Amino acid sequence: MALKFYNFLTRKKENFKSLRPKQVGFYACGPTVYDYAHIGNLRTYIFEDILKRTLEYNGYKVNHIVNITDVEDKIIRESQKTGKSIADFVKPYEKAFFEDLKKLNIEKAQKYPKATRHIKEMIKIIEALLKKGLAYESDGSIYFDISKFSAKGGSASVGKYGKLSGLKSRELKAGARVDVDEYDKASAEDFVLWKAPKESNLPTWSASFGAGRPGWHIECSAMSMKYLGETFDIHAGAVDLLFPHHENEIAQSEGATGKPFVKYFIEGEHLSVNGEKMSKSLGNIFNLHDLEAKKFDPLALRYLALTAHYRSKLNFTWESLQSAQNALSNLRDLIVNLKNQPRSDVLIHDNQKIVNRFKKKFLGRINNDMEMPAVVALLWEVVKSEKLSPKTKYDLIIDFDKVFGLNLGKIEVKKIPVKVLQLAKEREKYRQAKNFAKSDILRKKIESLGWLIDDSSSGPKIKKK
Repeated sequence: MALKFYNFLTRKKENFKSLRPKQVGFYACGPTVYDYAHIGNLRTYIFEDILKRTLEYNGYKVNHIVNITDVEDKIIRESQKTGKSIADFVKPYEKAFFEDLKKLNIEKAQKYPKATRHIKEMIKIIEALLKKGLAYESDGSIYFDISKFSAKGGSASVGKYGKLSGLKSRELKAGARVDVDEYDKASAEDFVLWKAPKESNLPTWSASFGAGRPGWHIECSAMSMKYLGETFDIHAGAVDLLFPHHENEIAQSEGATGKPFVKYFIEGEHLSVNGEKMSKSLGNIFNLHDLEAKKFDPLALRYLALTAHYRSKLNFTWESLQSAQNALSNLRDLIVNLKNQPRSDVLIHDNQKIVNRFKKKFLGRINNDMEMPAVVALLWEVVKSEKLSPKTKYDLIIDFDKVFGLNLGKIEVKKIPVKVLQLAKEREKYRQAKNFAKSDILRKKIESLGWLIDDSSSGPKIKKK
């Protein structure tokens, strides 16, 4: 079954074909460590983890690189407010980033390169661009010349500024320059590759073209190409990075190498809060600690993220998070009961065709651009199925969880005492015979031993009081 992703480069869903058989080079823009990651950032990290797990489920070996931006305009500005060195300022935020990943059960990347440790690689790219006439100096800073890059032409895959974001050549401002790292399409100008120091206390590195520090965009080009090569398979991130960040990455990388930079750009949509964009003025920016302070399990946020397609906006509310937590709790209870459920006198002989049908549906839905809401619906079909034995149902759910990442296979299961299992089995006989008076007596005996029993369409479920 073909694996398909929506490629933002072509604006269509495409069959995925890696550059090397069953191996994938995957780069994702990581955190700029000037603050704690908010739930919008976390939604992006979850989406990228689902993408990686989908590839792995399909048998691909994934070389996953996630950068850490530890020098940038916002970091410098915020560190100056505290009076701390940049290195000391970013430490707690970097530590919190990795703690959040662990709590959300996000698989570790192969590498987390830091910008400050890859200055040489950035300088090398800038030198190549200067040599080709695609970059120039002004007041000590180095800028990328987007008009010359576009005029250079080339194939459809190399030498077109704006091909990712849909920016037209007539919208480009020839000769105009922008020094900040983030801006909108209305300010599409020559962007800065290297910033000359304007103050003596700013971080500075030596280079053949003058002392300074890197612009934000050059950092990702340097780190991605160092670990994945000049052309690699997948670049992922949030949709707000399409322009200018990812657009500029393409331009400077392809300008330097003359080769296509990335085959597939896969971008995740925004998260809103109560239908509104997150902002400090609205007081609706939340991080994982805020959720935990309200007694929410971090994996409830992961479950919530699964209920919306990654290319659709996800509206976060406390009510929707509570619903996600309830669903997750029900799944965990189910796992415990499936592992401890007493065998019915009437054994279910699994129909392999039914099992295969569930597996085929699962693969078809994840492989169709990660249709996670449909896959979650399929999970609950398995849960409610009366045609599967407890063991088969458990095995299917755990198999699906290789992509969900809800940690369902690591739930601590308390062993149900043999006495309780025997009573439950005896009670089930009476219940099936509709002798409810006798079955109620046995229920009370089970409860007196510290266990509860719930009747369901798939059989009795036992759990600790």
